[in-house]
Amino acid sequence: MTIKTGIGFRKDFAEEFLSGSVLKPGFVELAPENWMNIGGFWKKKLNQLAEMYPIISHGLSLSIGSPEELDMNFLKNVKNFLKEYNIEIYSEHLSFSKCDNAHLYDLLPIPFREDAVKHVAQRIKQVQDYLGQQIAIENVSYYTPVAAEMDEATFVSQIAEEADCKLLLDVNNVYVNAFNHNYDAKTFINNLPLERVAYIHMAGHTKVAPDLIIDSHGEAIIDPVYELFEWTLEKIKPVPVLLERDFNIPELDELQGELNNLKKIMKNKWGTKKPLRTSPNRRNKKETYN
Repeated sequence: MTIKTGIGFRKDFAEEFLSGSVLKPGFVELAPENWMNIGGFWKKKLNQLAEMYPIISHGLSLSIGSPEELDMNFLKNVKNFLKEYNIEIYSEHLSFSKCDNAHLYDLLPIPFREDAVKHVAQRIKQVQDYLGQQIAIENVSYYTPVAAEMDEATFVSQIAEEADCKLLLDVNNVYVNAFNHNYDAKTFINNLPLERVAYIHMAGHTKVAPDLIIDSHGEAIIDPVYELFEWTLEKIKPVPVLLERDFNIPELDELQGELNNLKKIMKNKWGTKKPLRTSPNRRNKKETYN
């Protein structure tokens, strides 16, 4: 078993990353919206990246919770992009970002309701049928619940089970939500269908008030999040782990230091652990990132 840690690919450090030897992840993640249908200089850089590393695609604008029909032209572009770069994992946020074709440029929470479960699960099925593969949905950070009729873990779990999709488990988002909404992070994780986790996100956050932290992706990971990560690894089979850092980018050796911290914990928990045998998904798609 190969334990792999990855990094979110950013244009901010692309040149130094691609030409240097300081930052050496096992894979990279990028948002397809930022790279589809491009040409010129950045197309060449993307091709160079694809020759060097496996790529995971993490979307921003599918808006799986929106009330209107899915944007099939957008999905066509995503499908072509996944095929062109041999991308086996496509993940998205369990949120919505547009309504009545107005793009909100934010990831807003979906009401934790039974009718929302049915709506979102059906849309995920439609996406999966069109792409010909399962997708992974990410538990998102949110700062106020909207018309909740169930708890968040139940909401996420019911969607994943009904849609038969994978999960992208963002450990920092769990920590942020647990802090802000005063619930137990470990209980939340325990109540998820952890056998569906395709990969994990780890990131830093920003404390803006004594009772409020923001999922900023602009700081280093703090010890309590590392501790929650370490505890989580005992509950799931080995999967890839991605470090997110979207702004306030430090020197690349600092990012590599965080990757090293994650890998050390992963080796400690998974180094001698045989991968759990799980049932193949409905499309028997082989994942090569773990």
